[in-house]
Amino acid sequence: MDQKRAMTSVDIRALARELRDYEGAKLDKAYLYDDDLVRLKLRDFDRGRVELLVEVGDPKRAHVADPSRVPDAPGRPPDFAKMLRNRLSGADLAGVHQHEFDRILVFEFSREDADTLVVAELFGDGNVVVMNRDREVIDCLDTVRLKSRTVAPGAVYDFPASRFDPLDCSREAFDAKMRESNTDLVRTLATQHNLGGVWAEELCTRAGVEKERPIDEATSDDYDALFGALERLRDRLQTGDLDPRVYWETDDGERSRPVDATPMPLAEYEGVDCDGYDRFTGALEDYFYELDREEPDPGSTRPDFESEIAKYERIIDQQEGAIEEFEKEAAIYREKAETLYGNYDLVDEVLATVREARAADYSWGDVKARFEEAAEAGNERARHVIDVDPEHGEVTLELEGRRINLVPEDGVEKNADRLYREAKRVEEKKEGALAAIEDTRGDLAEVKRRREAWSEETSADNKEDDQEPGETDWLAKENVPVRYDEQWYEQFRWFHTSDGFLVIGGRNADQNEAIVKKYMDGDDLFFHAQAHGGPVTVLKATGPSEPSRDVDIPQSSKEEAARFAVTHSSVWKDGKFEGDVYMVDPGQVSKTPESGEYLEKGGFTIRGDRTYFENTSVDCAIGVQCEPETRVLGGPEQAIVNRVETHVRLEPGRYAQNDIAKMIYRDLKQRFTDESFLRKVASPDQIQEFCPPGGSRLVD
Repeated sequence: MDQKRAMTSVDIRALARELRDYEGAKLDKAYLYDDDLVRLKLRDFDRGRVELLVEVGDPKRAHVADPSRVPDAPGRPPDFAKMLRNRLSGADLAGVHQHEFDRILVFEFSREDADTLVVAELFGDGNVVVMNRDREVIDCLDTVRLKSRTVAPGAVYDFPASRFDPLDCSREAFDAKMRESNTDLVRTLATQHNLGGVWAEELCTRAGVEKERPIDEATSDDYDALFGALERLRDRLQTGDLDPRVYWETDDGERSRPVDATPMPLAEYEGVDCDGYDRFTGALEDYFYELDREEPDPGSTRPDFESEIAKYERIIDQQEGAIEEFEKEAAIYREKAETLYGNYDLVDEVLATVREARAADYSWGDVKARFEEAAEAGNERARHVIDVDPEHGEVTLELEGRRINLVPEDGVEKNADRLYREAKRVEEKKEGALAAIEDTRGDLAEVKRRREAWSEETSADNKEDDQEPGETDWLAKENVPVRYDEQWYEQFRWFHTSDGFLVIGGRNADQNEAIVKKYMDGDDLFFHAQAHGGPVTVLKATGPSEPSRDVDIPQSSKEEAARFAVTHSSVWKDGKFEGDVYMVDPGQVSKTPESGEYLEKGGFTIRGDRTYFENTSVDCAIGVQCEPETRVLGGPEQAIVNRVETHVRLEPGRYAQNDIAKMIYRDLKQRFTDESFLRKVASPDQIQEFCPPGGSRLVD
């Protein structure tokens, strides 16, 4: 039997009813683990501490958990968890419901200053979306840009398109859906009625009908039996008449692994070993806890890379189709606008006629009748009027084979302008879809990279281990110890050159000021990109507690500092790959402007000769250091390559800082056996601190 990896719509309907028992509980804290598990810690007046877990990756689940079973709090909360705390701390859980019959849970939180909705999408790639009462997205775990819907901060959240709800349908609607099908009974229930495979088979078994009977051979008795079984299921879910179960697979009489958790016993599982529970959330907790505890032999089975690749290729096909549709839709809007101007006199006369008739108190029906009469009398312009819509106050003209809806009060220009705006809106959706397809292509490339790496590792299993004595393979180590001591310079952008010199750079105007005034000494070197908008970059000759002294800084360190300066300047943000950088001594840097000039905050005047590093290439690599300390490191590749266990390279691209940080995290996580180690020392937020401003992409 296959193990349940995601909750069904029936599961979510049963769970939502139970979770309403916790309404009124106050949220204490929110946590985010990895990039897909949200933990909400609540206080209930009667029950005390309540731990709610929502996981939208693999597996997909939601349930209340015993405090002893929740993971320890991560050391440093990511931005998403901080947002949840700011938005929800002290808020009351005001409601929980399932959206229609979809695999979506909606949690409503109420606080004096704001109401908040947290939507858990437990389908597809999964997502957690936080929004206000007007459904404006505040933040989400993953941005989604498709033709049908957009989920991104600042956008208005749209639920997926409504689907047939078998728990809220009449007998007539049930029969109509059955008749629309051209397959067998069980597949019709699974797909047309959206019950899914498990519950479609269960209904057939309960109804005593043959699962694979073709629809065109089904009888009214079959429909009676199936609808009766559906009504009984509906009644039990509505009244909370549950009898939850966790089912186990056995091997020689011994339980080997859990296979399913259900809100009530299934006839399909008759004879399968199981445990009964008082509450469904308890069954879900035990099931997923046991599922997590399973430790399959790594490398014993080959991961199903082909299924993942097929999934992403399917998504890309859908996204390419959406982009093509956006292009067509935008072109149609523009062609309609141009058609209006091409038939300006005709359109103007028709609209003026409508306005005059309405001003004379003619009803919309009268207006339509007058155009029809004029068309019958041979008026060529009246023949272009196809319809009149009283509800929206519009008339429809057919011009050059195109039907165009127009608002008479707006005139020709405003109607054309509205069509141009619609074209622009659709083109913006196309740009979002282009960004989304690049994300998907990146995911596809990552799966292919993992497949290749798996093949290489497998082929190397029988080769002699050539590791040097005493050398630790941190990537293969199952438990990497965390050793970290925070340093003063981590407030800035920073790296150590390949020669061991510290380089710091400002993140903003305030830090630029602080670096020059407090942290730059006489023997240091000052770097700045020639392009506007770059950070102050200082190559430190000595530490802040060491006396200033004349140090011979190698040319290699100077070149790395120059690459660092240009990488974090507007050169990268503009999508360019090189720029000029100059270097001066600290004594040449002044806050006193030239006569008649003004210096903005964070700006400086440079006096005297400058040493230029012309056509300096941008250079950014990010990796994970495992010894002597465990941390994220970033900087020019040559500077970090010998300090990190593994790393990735970046170049200017289209992914925003937070998106590329998540991509880097997922990439690096696949390389470590101890994935929990990476969450502790290299979360997406920690990685983002080393990402250049503007868009980036991973270099293969």
